[in-house]
Amino acid sequence: MAGASKAVVDSRANLPFVYRQYSPEQLTEVLHKMYLIRRFEEGAEECYTRGLIHGTMHLSIGQEASAMGVCMPLAEDDQITSTHRGHGHCIAKGAEVSRMFAEFFGKTTGYCKGRGGSMHIADVAKGNLGANGIVAGGIPIAVGAALSSKMMKTGKVVVSFFGDGANNEGAFHEALNMAAIWKLPVIFVCENNGYGMSTSTARSTAVKNIAERGAAYSIPGVIVNGNIFSEVAEASFKAVERARAGEGPTLIESKTYRHRGHSKSDRNRYRTKEEIEDWMANRDPITLFETELREFGFIDDQGIQAIRDAVTREIADGIEFAKASPAPEIATLEDYVYTEHA
Repeated sequence: MAGASKAVVDSRANLPFVYRQYSPEQLTEVLHKMYLIRRFEEGAEECYTRGLIHGTMHLSIGQEASAMGVCMPLAEDDQITSTHRGHGHCIAKGAEVSRMFAEFFGKTTGYCKGRGGSMHIADVAKGNLGANGIVAGGIPIAVGAALSSKMMKTGKVVVSFFGDGANNEGAFHEALNMAAIWKLPVIFVCENNGYGMSTSTARSTAVKNIAERGAAYSIPGVIVNGNIFSEVAEASFKAVERARAGEGPTLIESKTYRHRGHSKSDRNRYRTKEEIEDWMANRDPITLFETELREFGFIDDQGIQAIRDAVTREIADGIEFAKASPAPEIATLEDYVYTEHA
């Protein structure tokens, strides 16, 4: 426990749920991973600018508490489906940043042998069934995985991450209806960052809160401040417990914000400079979490700096690993595209 006051930590009865549920070591590891998500994406952004990464990417800088809070109660064999803005989900579920960088660089040591790139990383060994470039594409996949879990009695819980734009797709409604009818162990997590590309949710969605749509399928709809880790983790914990108990799905709306544009080609003309700066200065999820950890005696400034330094080294090592990894040979172009015949 880095720099924590034992007296404070031992008297946790009145603290928020997660500070009573999880150990100081677990919570400081959360901070480590939140920094890892942010520094990974900043590193990827820099590599893109330098021409080391091609194509495009969708950054989740500013949404770290949402990814970590949702994944906190999950076991390693629980499963997730992700989105085009899914780097944080990958890391929260246990992915190695070195192999993620290698995938970005199109190298053979990447999670998908360099075939997937930024939008299509999968890490099945850690329960990550894959990111998806199709809006709402991962939602029915998660329902299928949850049906498999229920039929095979594996006890696995499945989480489907999606953005606010996906809640207006037919796949969203079909999936929620089916999951509710069969009481499947699936959690639907809408990371509502306010904009589907350049269109605000106020202009695109009839209901004020996306969580309200859970009522149409008789499942709980929960709204959380997606920039406060403790709120997200508590809602996720309750949803996971409900799913494991056979009580069916939950819809969580995590209200958050992306500091960057929709993608690298986004000029951000639909948002004001003042709006972006306000979120960055006053509602940054890492700053808010650090403040709570300090206030409750779980860490001090020295401990925080140690985490930052460790993450900086890990990111630098990951980029070097990707640079040094071999590129695919043209002769292997068709490899890993289809599954092998049994």
